[in-house]
Amino acid sequence: MNFIIWLILGGVIGWLASMVMRTDAQQGVFLNIIVGIVGAFLGGFIFNHDMNNGDFSLIALVEAFIGAVILLAIVNLVRRGRVR
Repeated sequence: MNFIIWLILGGVIGWLASMVMRTDAQQGVFLNIIVGIVGAFLGGFIFNHDMNNGDFSLIALVEAFIGAVILLAIVNLVRRGRVR
């Protein structure tokens, strides 16, 4: 059941981050899920949040969102040479 929750929340967070970074038209559902999940790991790494404790909190969702935005900014920088 946790896997399904990861997919749903990863998709929502990836979609929100892609809306902020204006890359939503370039991404589908699958890429939104990947961006959300990788962004969650990146946000956890940046903010030193322990992902293994299984806590579900608003702080963890905000960290995942910030990580996803940073991930999309890095991808835009590498792909186009600028951040939108």
